[in-house]
Amino acid sequence: MSSAISFLYSYSSESRKRVRAGITYSFLNKLFDIAPELLIGVAVDLVVRKEQSLIADFGFESIESQLFILGFVTFLIWAFESFFQYLYSINWRNLAQYLQAKIRSDLFLHIQNLDMKWFESKEVGNIQTVVNDDINQLERFIDTGINEIIQILSSTILIGTVFFFLSPVLALGTVLPVPFILFGVYFFQKNIEPRYLKVRTKAGILGATIESVLSGIMVIKSYGAEKFMLDKVNSNSESYRKSNEEAIKLSAAFIPLIRIVILCGFLITLLLGGWMTLKGELPVGSYSAMVFLTQRFLWPFTYLGQVIDNYSRAKASTRRVMDILHTPYTIKNLENHKSLGKKLQGHVSFENVDFAYDGQPLLFSQLNLNLEAGKMAAFVGATGSGKSTLIKMLLRFYEPEAGTITIDKIPIKDLSIDQLRGSISLVSQDTILFPGTVLENIAFCHDRPDKDKVEAASKAAGAHDFIKSLSHGYETYVGGKGKKLSGGQRQRISIARALYKDSPVVIFDEATSSIDNETETFIQKSVEKLLRGRTIILIAHRLSTVRNADRIYVLNNARVMEEGKHFELIEKNGFYSKLWKLQIGQNTE
Repeated sequence: MSSAISFLYSYSSESRKRVRAGITYSFLNKLFDIAPELLIGVAVDLVVRKEQSLIADFGFESIESQLFILGFVTFLIWAFESFFQYLYSINWRNLAQYLQAKIRSDLFLHIQNLDMKWFESKEVGNIQTVVNDDINQLERFIDTGINEIIQILSSTILIGTVFFFLSPVLALGTVLPVPFILFGVYFFQKNIEPRYLKVRTKAGILGATIESVLSGIMVIKSYGAEKFMLDKVNSNSESYRKSNEEAIKLSAAFIPLIRIVILCGFLITLLLGGWMTLKGELPVGSYSAMVFLTQRFLWPFTYLGQVIDNYSRAKASTRRVMDILHTPYTIKNLENHKSLGKKLQGHVSFENVDFAYDGQPLLFSQLNLNLEAGKMAAFVGATGSGKSTLIKMLLRFYEPEAGTITIDKIPIKDLSIDQLRGSISLVSQDTILFPGTVLENIAFCHDRPDKDKVEAASKAAGAHDFIKSLSHGYETYVGGKGKKLSGGQRQRISIARALYKDSPVVIFDEATSSIDNETETFIQKSVEKLLRGRTIILIAHRLSTVRNADRIYVLNNARVMEEGKHFELIEKNGFYSKLWKLQIGQNTE
């Protein structure tokens, strides 16, 4: 049981006192839990031997006083057993809640630090299953499983000690089945673990499928693909059910087999102990106690099936959590990054940059770009020409193979990630709104939004009027990725968010693709006025968006084919000119 327990133990370093207290409470609870069986033996001894009973040896000679003491001790034992049960329950539950919150927090932090290429190779639903279901599985194991392990060990040690004290011969016969039980536990755990790992994997696949259906419901409905997707969900659900069925088949067989072995141990105590009692070799009180204790000694081993079952689930979940936690990321902060004495101006340079995606040929080779601070630079070109890749490298979502990218002549690797990305605002084609109000989305990650600044940014983005018309204005709740808003409305809120950030470099990656021409013209004029003095990087297919840029770079086959102002590129009558004529409807033949 090393991997899951050692993983959880490493996370409990700040709660070791609570762990030790939980172990103590569980042990004491079990100590008082088995005491009533001993009292049964004492009661039988009292009835049979009367004035010569065990209680009489402590100075209580009358039957009445012995019964009173027996009742009083019984009350105390039950009270203490209940008290320690309350303590261990509240202790383990609170510890489980603390650890699952800590693990989830660390896991989520690590996930956010992972490279973009990791996210591009994973299903969102699968990640959600690990963050939610797998960590909840660990929480359930801490809540009940660890206590059950402690109590089984405690009852085995305590009752075993009592047995060997009362009758070593009978004790040996009673513990005879234990090696067979332990072998069964080993066999069970070895075979159930891979089954539960398969269950968790299938659960992740099912979660990813359901997430894709819910996020893509508009496309599914428009294609009339409800039955197709239902069949897909049913297929994955059936696969998940079958993997569970395989685990259940083995899990269900464990307890009945262990019960047969336990029966053998109980029969040894019942028959051999009875024979020894009849021969006078064992007091009747001791025999009575041992008959009851035998069941208490062996019966907890049936819980081992459930304990191992829960542990195996937790171990499978632990492996999935650890797989993510042990995934390295290459985009890291330098320990001694440069401290900026002033705000960056936004002079961006690419110097002899080579770049390739994993396993792919070079996309850029010896790329050189010089984007002046406070100017507007635009990149146009066909899909796949590398426009968005430039932005990903500038934001350090990806690292170049060679060469240097600088801002204000400072290599971006020498800046902290917070410094770098805090100096850049990105408005992407894929508009993301988060659960919260419109105000909170525009003033994203600011705990105390400046409402006047929010309104100014909204007005510049052409969003103020429609926001005021919403049911609660800027306090209108936007949930479900803002699906109640139109694509253009979401895009304008996204633009307002970038304007509110007020960074020296602002990137528009197809940011006006969902906006009509009239609104686009309004936004262009407002943005240009508001962002005057900042470096603006435009990526667009629609050339009307970029014609006012100070410098236009035309990319094709991942290289700069042409560069210049709009009218200069038109006069060259090259690739850009042909694109322009196509978009305005002129014949290019």
